[in-house]
Amino acid sequence: MRRDKAYGMTEFLLPTTLENVELVLYDKKDLTEVKSVMMEQISGENLVSACLPRKEAKKYAYHYRSGELVFPEEKAEMYIKDGDFGKSGQAPCRLATVAEQEFDWGESARPELSYEDMIVYLAHVRGFTMHNSSKVRGKGTFYGMMQKIPYLKELGITTVELQPIYEYEELDTKGKVNYWGYQKGYYYAPRASYSYKSDAVREFKALVKAFHEQGMEVVLQFYFPAEVSRLEIADILKYWSLNYQVDGFHLMGENIPVQELAGDVYLSRRKLWYYDFPVDVLYPGKEKPLKRVLASYQDSYMYDMRRLLKGDEGCIYNAVKRMTCNPAKMGVVNFLTNYFGLTMWDAVCYERKHNEENGEKNRDGNDYNGTWNCGAEGATKKKQILSLRRKQYKNAFALLMFSQGTPLFFMGDEFCNSQKGNNNPYCQDNEITWLNWNDINRNKELHQYVKDLIAFRKQTSVFHMKKECMLMDYLSCGYPDLSFHGEEAFKPSWEYFSRQAGLLYCGDYAGEKGTLVYLAINMHWEEQIFACPKLKKGKEIICVFTTDEECKVEKEQLVLPPRSICVCTIKRTR
Repeated sequence: MRRDKAYGMTEFLLPTTLENVELVLYDKKDLTEVKSVMMEQISGENLVSACLPRKEAKKYAYHYRSGELVFPEEKAEMYIKDGDFGKSGQAPCRLATVAEQEFDWGESARPELSYEDMIVYLAHVRGFTMHNSSKVRGKGTFYGMMQKIPYLKELGITTVELQPIYEYEELDTKGKVNYWGYQKGYYYAPRASYSYKSDAVREFKALVKAFHEQGMEVVLQFYFPAEVSRLEIADILKYWSLNYQVDGFHLMGENIPVQELAGDVYLSRRKLWYYDFPVDVLYPGKEKPLKRVLASYQDSYMYDMRRLLKGDEGCIYNAVKRMTCNPAKMGVVNFLTNYFGLTMWDAVCYERKHNEENGEKNRDGNDYNGTWNCGAEGATKKKQILSLRRKQYKNAFALLMFSQGTPLFFMGDEFCNSQKGNNNPYCQDNEITWLNWNDINRNKELHQYVKDLIAFRKQTSVFHMKKECMLMDYLSCGYPDLSFHGEEAFKPSWEYFSRQAGLLYCGDYAGEKGTLVYLAINMHWEEQIFACPKLKKGKEIICVFTTDEECKVEKEQLVLPPRSICVCTIKRTR
């Protein structure tokens, strides 16, 4: 590591028991060795040190050497871009450099959005713009992503979650590319290969600033294997919070001190996502956080909702429970797709994984996807199957957006991006994982559907309530905050064979006084009838959103065609 000292000097510190350690300096432009400086042992410590004038230190890139052994600075703030992503560089090992710390953040500030107001977009920085169809300068970089912020804003995204953007070894010992980056990394430096020019630190800061200027958030994934110190994890998160002003972290890996991190005062205003948190320990009894910053992030929702989508028996109760989950002490991040598993479009086209191109004889990745191919595996020209797939795609997004909690989907899902059935493309740095932006034009109707759906969720407050429904009329307004219905009003069908549910939200509990919103879900292959509560005089039920135009209202009943979802409002007509 390095630290600035008084009198314009920079000190390079290295914890080591090796002898005769040299600080080896390189020219930043041609990456040739310029000179080396012998490091001195610090008395009584397993530390060696070397000092250079600060102006001189900024001129060079460096690594360390002891005899024949060469090794990098593991806690550098920036590394030199030595070759393209996934390519071996010319230097004998990774070269660190001193980053320029000054950056003008202007008046940008972290939005600190509430979980109920968020729409999350999970993206891989390289794959997001690497395809030629992205039509950006600096494809596959932070700068390339910055040029797509207006697109994300128009789509309705509020928060972007990024797969690992810190430095790591992009090739394994056999030369196979690690596209995702879920391994031990050099956690203090943004990835040099994601920089358009040569300053990854400045470019990533500029990206965060640009998101913040649009009122949008940036959440970073950090993967920590078991060998990473629990104490260092906290230091790493604080470093990115202070230096990069990021809005939160998705914690991944093993041996993570989630309770300590959740209780850390410095991180108390940063979002922290993990599989689960001990919230009853952090907030005992009826105690609640002033603002929810913690959130559960797990795939249970995905599999329950995929089972409902394909019409499995015995899943309607669990699915509705997932859809209405909105705990007081932490948020819930819901997703039907993620970086792993199948994309949204592939989830209605494939039942089996197709990972042969990974070179592991299709043995890698999850064997169970919980999906249905609508009658044919993969690509087909059959109009009936294609029509059903489009409908199921709409149903999948509708289930996600009509759930309480925070919806998340993977990049490209909004325009039917496909990975050809690969549910584990960790090593695919190619057109399997790069977004083809031409798909927007090929799938205009479905892309517009997703935009309209996101906007509809945002303007319909009962679908993103501030707290969990109690199933009670505690405002004495004539209706409970949420009630369940089936063929008869207030009598839901939770039987094993049931594939339908009616959810009636009372708008009084979400700031829409006098309005009722009825969400009807029919994942059966036959038409189903839903009863509405008896309407008071002067009120009318109107269908406002549906995945099938054949949905209709007959008197005080909803008639839903097979595999369809409908939202109706009940308002006073005069």
